[in-house]
Amino acid sequence: MNRRQRPILTGGGVPPYEPHAQPRPPHFSEIFNIIPIHNLLRDHPSLRYPEVRASAAALRTVGELRKPPFMEWRDSMDLVDWLGIFFGFQDDNVKNQREHLVLHLANSQMRLQPPPAVVDRLDQGVLQRFRQKLLKNYTSWCSYLGKKSQVRLPHRQNPDVLRRELLYVSLYMLVWGEAANLRFMPECLCYIYHHMAFELNYILDGHIDELTGQPYVPYTCAQFGFLNNVVTPIYMAIKGEIERSRNGTAPHSAWRNYDDINEFFWSRKCFRRLKWPLDVSSNFFLTSGDKRVGKTGFVEQRTFWNVFRSFDRLWVLLILFFQAAAILAWQETDFPWQALDNQDVQVQLLTIFITWAGLRFVQSILDAGTQYSVVRRDTMWLGVRMVLKSLVSMTWIIVFSVFYGLIWRQKNSDGRWSYEANQTIYTFLKAALVYVIPELLALVLFIVPWIRNVIEEADWPIFYPLTWWFHTRIFVGRGLREGLFDNIKYTLFWLAVLASKFIFSYFLQIKPLVGPTKALWNLKNATYRWHEILRSTNRVGTILIWLPVILIYLVDMQIWYCVFSSVVGATIGLFSHIGEIRNIKQLRLRFQFFASALQFNLMPEDQAISSTASVVHKFREAIHRLKLRYGLGKPYEKIESNQVEATRFALIWNEIILTLREEDLISDEEVELMELPPNSWEIKVIRWPCFLLCNELLLALSQARELAEAPDRWVWFKICSNEYRRCAVVETYDSIRYLILEIIKYGTEEYSIMTKVFLEIDDCLKFEKFTTVYKMEVLPRIHGQLISLTELLLSSTKDTGKVVDVLQSLYELLVREFPRVKKSSELLKQEGLAPVNRPADGELLFENVVQIPDAEEIFFYRQLRRLHTILRSRDSMYNVPKNLEARRRIAFFSNSLFMNIPRAPQVENMLAFSVLTPYYDEEVLFGKESLRSPNEDGISTLFYLQKIYEDEWRNFIQRMHREGMQEDGHIWTTKVRDLRSWASYRGQTLSRTVRGMMYYYRALEMLSYLDSASEMDIRQGSQQIASLNSLGQNINLDGRGSHTPAPPQNLNRVVTGMSVLFKGHEFGGCASMKFTYVVTCQVYGAQKKKGDPRAEEILYLLKNNEALRVAYVDEVHLGRDEVQYFSVLVKYDQQLKKEVEIYRIKLPGPVKLGEGKPENQNHAIIFTRGDAIQTIDMNQDNYFEEALKIRNLLEEFKSNYGIRKPTILGVRENIFTGSVSSLAWFMSAQEMSFVTLGQRVLANPLKVRMHYGHPDVFDRFWFLTRGGISKASKVINISEDIYAGFNCTLRGGNVTHHEYIQVGKGRDVGMNQISMFEAKVASGNGEQVLSRDVYRLGHRLDFFRMLSFFYSTVGFFFNNMVIVMMVYAYLWGRLYLALSGVEDNAKDNANNTALGSIMNQQFIIQIGLFTALPMIVENSLEQGFLSAVWDFLTMQLQLSSLFYTFSMGTRAHFFGRTILHGGAKYRATGRGFVVQHKSFAENYRLYARSHFVKAIELGVILTVYAAHTALPTKSFVYIAMTISSWFLVVSWMISPFLFNPSGFDWLKTVYDFDDFMNWIWYTRGAFVKPESSWETWWYEEQDHLRTTGLWGKLLEIILDLRFFFFQYGIVYQLKITDHHKSITVYLLSWVAMIFAVALYIVLAYARDQYAVKQHIYYRLVQLLVTVLSVLVILLLLEFTPFAVVDMFTSLLAFIPTGWGIIQIAQVLRPFLQTTVVWDTIVSLARLYDMLFGLVVMAPLALLSWMPGFQSMQTRILFNDAFSRGLQISRILTGKNSNTEW
Repeated sequence: MNRRQRPILTGGGVPPYEPHAQPRPPHFSEIFNIIPIHNLLRDHPSLRYPEVRASAAALRTVGELRKPPFMEWRDSMDLVDWLGIFFGFQDDNVKNQREHLVLHLANSQMRLQPPPAVVDRLDQGVLQRFRQKLLKNYTSWCSYLGKKSQVRLPHRQNPDVLRRELLYVSLYMLVWGEAANLRFMPECLCYIYHHMAFELNYILDGHIDELTGQPYVPYTCAQFGFLNNVVTPIYMAIKGEIERSRNGTAPHSAWRNYDDINEFFWSRKCFRRLKWPLDVSSNFFLTSGDKRVGKTGFVEQRTFWNVFRSFDRLWVLLILFFQAAAILAWQETDFPWQALDNQDVQVQLLTIFITWAGLRFVQSILDAGTQYSVVRRDTMWLGVRMVLKSLVSMTWIIVFSVFYGLIWRQKNSDGRWSYEANQTIYTFLKAALVYVIPELLALVLFIVPWIRNVIEEADWPIFYPLTWWFHTRIFVGRGLREGLFDNIKYTLFWLAVLASKFIFSYFLQIKPLVGPTKALWNLKNATYRWHEILRSTNRVGTILIWLPVILIYLVDMQIWYCVFSSVVGATIGLFSHIGEIRNIKQLRLRFQFFASALQFNLMPEDQAISSTASVVHKFREAIHRLKLRYGLGKPYEKIESNQVEATRFALIWNEIILTLREEDLISDEEVELMELPPNSWEIKVIRWPCFLLCNELLLALSQARELAEAPDRWVWFKICSNEYRRCAVVETYDSIRYLILEIIKYGTEEYSIMTKVFLEIDDCLKFEKFTTVYKMEVLPRIHGQLISLTELLLSSTKDTGKVVDVLQSLYELLVREFPRVKKSSELLKQEGLAPVNRPADGELLFENVVQIPDAEEIFFYRQLRRLHTILRSRDSMYNVPKNLEARRRIAFFSNSLFMNIPRAPQVENMLAFSVLTPYYDEEVLFGKESLRSPNEDGISTLFYLQKIYEDEWRNFIQRMHREGMQEDGHIWTTKVRDLRSWASYRGQTLSRTVRGMMYYYRALEMLSYLDSASEMDIRQGSQQIASLNSLGQNINLDGRGSHTPAPPQNLNRVVTGMSVLFKGHEFGGCASMKFTYVVTCQVYGAQKKKGDPRAEEILYLLKNNEALRVAYVDEVHLGRDEVQYFSVLVKYDQQLKKEVEIYRIKLPGPVKLGEGKPENQNHAIIFTRGDAIQTIDMNQDNYFEEALKIRNLLEEFKSNYGIRKPTILGVRENIFTGSVSSLAWFMSAQEMSFVTLGQRVLANPLKVRMHYGHPDVFDRFWFLTRGGISKASKVINISEDIYAGFNCTLRGGNVTHHEYIQVGKGRDVGMNQISMFEAKVASGNGEQVLSRDVYRLGHRLDFFRMLSFFYSTVGFFFNNMVIVMMVYAYLWGRLYLALSGVEDNAKDNANNTALGSIMNQQFIIQIGLFTALPMIVENSLEQGFLSAVWDFLTMQLQLSSLFYTFSMGTRAHFFGRTILHGGAKYRATGRGFVVQHKSFAENYRLYARSHFVKAIELGVILTVYAAHTALPTKSFVYIAMTISSWFLVVSWMISPFLFNPSGFDWLKTVYDFDDFMNWIWYTRGAFVKPESSWETWWYEEQDHLRTTGLWGKLLEIILDLRFFFFQYGIVYQLKITDHHKSITVYLLSWVAMIFAVALYIVLAYARDQYAVKQHIYYRLVQLLVTVLSVLVILLLLEFTPFAVVDMFTSLLAFIPTGWGIIQIAQVLRPFLQTTVVWDTIVSLARLYDMLFGLVVMAPLALLSWMPGFQSMQTRILFNDAFSRGLQISRILTGKNSNTEW
């Protein structure tokens, strides 16, 4: 029995099993959350734990403490009340934190090993450890600032120490609980707590106030005193700064965010300026004016240079190696070391020191240029260091340059490398040695990381001067070095990556270009096609050739990182035993060991292991795991011999199967095939699931026939070689014996005969003479008769006569034919095997003695069906279950139990935890009408779901019939709630998330029962569950469930499975103490007030989930302008039968100051409980079988990973949206590789895993004292989640990753949804580049961890952008070479061949081979190599490369635009099902600037290049150099339509064209939405230019100047120029440009003036313009060399120029908008967008017109659905024949 096992009582103390006990009337007292602490005498399961009473009693030890003033003190009050009154905390805050504290202390004491001698008294060690953890950040802060901690504890022997510790802990929790938005600023809370603890000490010490002469009273001692006097002033300062940000559009440098205000408290000046009580006149609270406090510690400046500034060590390495490699390659030797034989080359390599010093100078200038605004009077030394760093860097540049010059001067003067020349080299090297001393010191500290950790973490003033030069002293980012072993692992990883990258770069990038470069650079007497402005056209061409090579050199380390991480990740996965059980077939092979593995991992040990035996115990555990993993021994024999363990396993396994059935993943028939039935019918072996025993009996019979003459031992040995076959034989025999004796009346002669028959068989088996006594050839006939018997018994019409016939046949076979020796009738009578004294004409044998059980004997017939299945099964049943998701889940769960997973403690001893889900106004439960209503294609959501989840729909209908539905049509009436739930559980809804997370509660209830229940309880419970689960599942022989309704009392789904055993008992109390689920529905209060249906659905979730709590922000309007805000927590009271309010805590103002989601999380986090908190998003799901392992996962917090314990436990995700469409599959496959292999490598060996997804589990108390689980500053923290990982790493936390447990996650499934998600993530990474967190991590991590951090976060997006820039640089360079004539002059050189081979790397990147490599490797690991290759090939055939290339463009566009201009914002992607066709106008609005315009630009470049290149366009070199670029153009233009349902439907294309033209020309209304008007959309697309800075605008203009190059290059190629190369040609082309614009202005003016009222004039103007244009063209044709082809060629020159003018005009909009020019710009821009739209639509229209493309596109988009036989074509064509469903 459990050491804490207590008698289980129900209300009134009546034993639970007493049937006639009268329930006690409900006690309508004060509402409580989890524990009724206000009434310890209340009958509540949690109060049965002495630890709860001990914690509550400790809080009541107020004793002789001075009573607070201004309020009557009651005896029922405790220490938390005492603090609340003294310091002005709100009553509900006091109640909340009281329960919080009691629950945590009780849970902590329950975990003590060994248990304390007195369990009714709070253990002092528990409280001490909690106080140290809770106040560790405060203690570190005090040490950092040199302040003495105000936590002053007496000697441990002092009896008052416990109370003082409780007071200090309670005070911090009360401060935190009411701090509202201040919780994002942990050091601000430290400052507040410091002074309030000081005041607490004054009170405890009896200090007298000097001003009043009275006992000291804190200045917050009043109602709402703490809120009004402390929180609100600081909150208003934050709010004022947010208002300065203009909703995030102002530059970050112009306002203080949360981090700035928090970092104000990293300096002792906060004590001097703020004082205590808070001095509200301090400039800290000012938000305007010159005296306000500006940015603190860091300034976020928007510039691309941040990438260099944050990761300067990486760029220094790359640049220096490139310089060295170029110097060596220039010698054109075979190998680089051969070039070093030349001393000239050796000396040239010394120039890297000059470059190094120059890069240091650039870094110092960037530091000064971006951080100058933090230099103030009190930070003057920071400015001094900036100046000194620049001066020192410049000095080193001069020193190295002078010394280098002296080397060559001496050498040239001597004419050789003389002794004097060599001495100058030595002088240079000595200077270089001095220069690298800091780097050598850093290397030493890297090798011995603990020394650096000690230096950085020690707050000793002696270290300050030593580190001042290298970095600013800050509170975070100290002691980040890992242990030596981890150092070695990730160092070796990066040494391999760097070696591969540098070897590849030297031999395949740099060296091949040296020859062409020399030839091109020295090109003489070249003839060019245009006017040379710089007189160095060939040298500019050389630079343009090298530019794309340099760009790819800078980014290709991402590829090598990807390759090596895939290899390392796969290796770690193999050693972690991932993917060993991939399918049901492999599970079948290991299921007998799976039962032991489940028992070993999920069932806690019977007794605690002493610490002295821990090593031996761990060794034994490791040996046992090896036996289980590799099938050594027969561990299942222990389960077979121990019925309790077998029953426990059966209960858990059956509960898993039951949840799969409740989720409609399996059918009733599959439940019976997969369940483990209870041990009944006197069966002596484990009753394995039927799907494991299939065909085994037939194989055993076959073996028996083959070995008919062999001895028993040999036959049995052959049968026992397969465990399932042995069990099938034994179970069948035992079942047949029980069955035959059951259906024959007891006491009859026939009963005695059959008993004797079985006794003889038993004797033969016992004495191993079965094969000698019986004929094995008769067994098949006996087998056939047994099948007939079971079929007759299972038939709906019970024919007793036929049963008698079969029994008679069986008797004849068993008695007369089966034995080898024939026995006479007399002998048979003597042996009791024949009837005695039965008359010859009397009734036949078995007549009138057969009794068939009634149909109500459900349990009997369930066992009979199992026997029938074993008897007649002839296939392997590898397709059970049929549902792919059910197979995947069972395979993953079973495989995880063979992995390295911590042992589970008892539920009482586990760490408590909470789950927090932020919710705003997303879908809770699909409405009836939303399911039935068809879209524009005539397809309803329900019909779509029926076809996508066809097997699950059949299972659902079967379940509804079993639960009482008479006809299918009743699904919309009596079962509409179940229908809506079924559909919602297949979407990304709140109800799905809640159902999944509540599996934790259900699992803990079950596990708590198994921990505490006696052997008798478990046996009886197993039988009871089997009986209940059988009710209503009357399955006929043909396999279809009968439509006979189950009894009404059995239809309640809440009490299915094991819940019937512990419902209402103490196990729920234990589970509620260990698990809390809080959904923070921010606007739930507003939804209730306006009668929103979503509020009703949330209430329904509360009603049906006992452990669920909902937190929301309530707005109370007191007057016209006065609004009060409250954080409210509610639950559903099962006794009161209504929603009740638990806590209401007043807030200083609106919650949402920063980003919405983290603010929503922050306001509700005070209502969470436990040691850990799991962050779950609204698009996530959970699985019951995974919830069983939560205890194991939480045990990871107790283990060291490296030199630290984890603070974030990374959890694997399963993307469940991959089956919706091929596009969803691409996205889920890419995401799956990231959340598995990618996270695995980041955690180990790279040690840089952050927080990328919501399933991660946080060390709750570690994070709540360090700023919470996310950051919320406006815009900069738009990707709020990852900042929790940044903050964790910077503050010395540790992030791990665990793959033996998974959580479901949904992803966007439509093209537009995915693109908006990619845009959001890319924009968020663009903001991260600016952030202080990335800068500090880039500088504080060691070099190799910095590399890992860069390439796994912002570096990935930066490199995506550089790849796109490389394409631009390459194509513009080729265009320059072609138009200038350089290519003509150099075509005989090898530069084209070299370039072609180099640029093919770009093509490899674009097709996604290397980015797909992790996906292939991970799929190989988990599904098998052939399956992974097949999936990859299938994806390629479904054009996944187009999708991935398109996504690359999305990331590049939004990342680059965010860094350059800002504009990052949250993009609501929606989480619905996407089968609706998106119009062309919608796609154009979304992709015009990010993809279409860029694709058209590249297409124009490629077209012009093809027309003017000197290379043959059909040559291999030309094709190799341009094919990848054409691929990119096609993917960017076609992908939105290729992956758009009905994208190539001709009729829809026609409608889309009309809609697009209407949108282009719609101009009415001032408040028209962008969806309706082109002009509104056009202005909205320029928003980022309005908020960008001067440098952003200047760089934008510089980039736009490239469009003018088209005109300059092309006009010289026109026939009309007659080969003239004067600059006049270009100037005259502007005349033509102005003439064309003038004609357009005339037409536009005429249209505006005359088109409506005087149409004849408008037509006249059109005629005149046309005549004039034709006349000009005729004159040119007649009197100049002008050719007709020039008209088309000139369009390629002038159209880009016009676009460039428009782009520059947009940047200069503030100056042009008030002029007459602006209207012309807008009109031209409309014309251009119409032109671009037509260019994009042209190939779309062509493909839509051609037959076959629509069906091919449908096949590509929904291939996965086709492979499962679904009717997608009906979905898309609108033939919804099942609308009535």
